[in-house]
Amino acid sequence: MTELYENETRPERALLVSVDTGEYDAQASMQELWELTASAGAQPIAELTQKREKPDAATYVGPGRLAEIKDFSKEQEIDLLIVDGELSPIQLRNLEEQTGVRVVDRTMLILDIFARRASTSAGKLQVELAQLQYMLPRLTGKGTALSRLGGGIGTRGPGESQLETDRRHIRRRIESLRGKLRDLERQRAQLRRRRKKDAVITVAIVGYTNAGKSTLMNLLTDAGVLVKDQVFATLDPTSRALRLPNGVTVMLIDTVGLVRRLPHQLVEAFHSTLEEAAQADIILNVCDASSDEAQLHLDVTRRLLGELGCTGAVIPVLNKCDLAPELGDIPLIGGAVRISAKTGEGIDQLLHAVEENLPRRVQRVKLLLPFDKAGIAAEVRKNGTVLSEEYCEDGLLLEALADELLYGRVRDYVQP
Repeated sequence: MTELYENETRPERALLVSVDTGEYDAQASMQELWELTASAGAQPIAELTQKREKPDAATYVGPGRLAEIKDFSKEQEIDLLIVDGELSPIQLRNLEEQTGVRVVDRTMLILDIFARRASTSAGKLQVELAQLQYMLPRLTGKGTALSRLGGGIGTRGPGESQLETDRRHIRRRIESLRGKLRDLERQRAQLRRRRKKDAVITVAIVGYTNAGKSTLMNLLTDAGVLVKDQVFATLDPTSRALRLPNGVTVMLIDTVGLVRRLPHQLVEAFHSTLEEAAQADIILNVCDASSDEAQLHLDVTRRLLGELGCTGAVIPVLNKCDLAPELGDIPLIGGAVRISAKTGEGIDQLLHAVEENLPRRVQRVKLLLPFDKAGIAAEVRKNGTVLSEEYCEDGLLLEALADELLYGRVRDYVQP
């Protein structure tokens, strides 16, 4: 996909365009588009919104607004039009021809940001798949733009046009990427099975982008995840061990952020990554408490988790409470934990909430194991958390954290 800015001396000047049909909050969506544009490296200059029952089939906006866009772009030296919607190939071509300005729609913008942020091989494969799936139906009229994909002599059939060649290469590449991602998905599934077999408890951090998930991850585990005040600052998931105050160790997973109307190509491409979070034992649904749409963000995330078959306990987490210090400014959401990942406020309550939702209840026990019961000691070390151990005259004295299953096996050796 084309990079958003070609001139290295200054960022591209972008005009944001929207058609308000009443299907969603156009103003909130446009505000998010400003953040996405800045995150992509362009400079949003102004926005133009038109109220219509539906977008124009040929040019997205009406003739009058189209003329206004053309004049404004010329006067303000606009380099890029960014449309807050998904354009058809015809709309994209007509807008570019009639305004003389390069056009990017919302999906292309998000895909571009994902492409910039992907750092692991899995992330790059997922982004490339989403880009090619989006590009395939939009090749009409591109001419030889994708001729670099061809291998030259021997790659074309008799009488085959360049467009057909490009489509054939893209379809072949899509199938190749899907095969590689299926292999990665099998590896992830095997890893999840290993975790379940080893009784590893997983806690996933999910939520809208720029809600402070990476800051929370760093605070809890010193993970060293990139933290920036921009959308999609981190894309690839990170896993770290977290020891809770009660001594239980869990696997904490940070995931990719969400936005409104996330392109379905990305949802499909990142399905295995999102599924990793959805199948966690506990899910921290993090949102920005200072946002007027905190409840909406929590609902959107919860709905997506439901679509992915989420079965774990979901804990709503209101982050950035330091930006809304007055209680009246913080939304009242049942069962939510209020924190500030920046200042550390409320972290103790969050960890307590995680402990309360652990899939297996744990308790502190003192055990006296005879010397001939070394196998039980090994089981306690493997399936519990040993706090202390001391050899005495009658055997091995252990103090440990044990879940209900382990407690049932060592009950006969529990000391008062």
